[in-house]
Amino acid sequence: MSNLRTPLYQWHADHKARMVPFGGWEMPVQYAGIAPEHKAVRSGAGLFDISHMARVNFGGSGALAFLEKVFTNSVTTMKDGQVRYGLVCKDDGGILDDVLVYRWPYGFAAVINASNREKILAWLEQHRAGFEVEIQDQTLSTTMIAVQGPKSVELVQGMFADDVTTLKYYYAMPTRYKDKPCVVSRTGYTGEDGFEVIVPNALGVTLWEEFVAKGAVPCGLGARDTLRLEAAMPLYGHELNETIDPIHAGLAWAVKLDKGDFIGRDAIQQAAADTQKPVRVGLEIEGKRAAREGCVLTDADGTPVGTVTSGSLCPGLDKSLAMAYVDPQFASVGSALDVDLRGTKIPATVVPLPFYKRKK
Repeated sequence: MSNLRTPLYQWHADHKARMVPFGGWEMPVQYAGIAPEHKAVRSGAGLFDISHMARVNFGGSGALAFLEKVFTNSVTTMKDGQVRYGLVCKDDGGILDDVLVYRWPYGFAAVINASNREKILAWLEQHRAGFEVEIQDQTLSTTMIAVQGPKSVELVQGMFADDVTTLKYYYAMPTRYKDKPCVVSRTGYTGEDGFEVIVPNALGVTLWEEFVAKGAVPCGLGARDTLRLEAAMPLYGHELNETIDPIHAGLAWAVKLDKGDFIGRDAIQQAAADTQKPVRVGLEIEGKRAAREGCVLTDADGTPVGTVTSGSLCPGLDKSLAMAYVDPQFASVGSALDVDLRGTKIPATVVPLPFYKRKK
């Protein structure tokens, strides 16, 4: 099956982006390069095509009860316009995806990882019996663009019918762009302040080019990856998968065991008592070589004690950083380990997460 293309595909190609397959889509991995794009987001404003992310709407009188059943975090306690991070888990507590849920006065929406779109839509369909809920996949009819960085607030001023700069972090509003309905949320995946905008496909290129004209730097998935790594945000397929539970992934804060029953609740409750399973940690690696996914971590005796899930030389901090799962006795900050980089053992130290935190 050929990869899908976002409404911005031609723009990326015309502007010499290097295109790669990602999650079933043809996506730009970089324009000028990962380092300058990364630094543009940390110091100014970067622009990301995130139209590959799945966008799903939920309506009907049973939508709230349905979402409470399939989502680990609380939906009932959300205010209108609020956005909340959480997980969709299997009965055994394994993570099917990490998602954002939006609450509106008239219903709900979710943003789902591109590579999990069909899996999650099938999972929702499988569990909707007995609920008065309509599920509508909006992914292919809309364009989603993220503008991220300290200058993103001044960039969005005056672009929409409402003043979106009044939004609090992890809140969203329906508004209008060029007199067409759109949604703007104060969310992102970079560790910076910023906004994510959903517009009808016909306005995707217009919105993108307006951001570029205002000074936003087009960025690819490469910089998105190094930015989210510095901010210690997990990536599905790396830090999260169907064999990992939210507790050992360090995401207990996104699970509300006391909210009532939901899929995976009992298993997650049991996982909280399991002190033997590997846990997610941050690593700083000596030198400037990147530790890639799958690199083995060993203790002083050379015994394997963990595995790297994501790693890169991070341009913002100019350090080789990684996230990994390690045996609990090696998870405390300061633990000294070695990482095997193609046969060479390089010292690595467990450090606190996140590696990077923006100044408020």
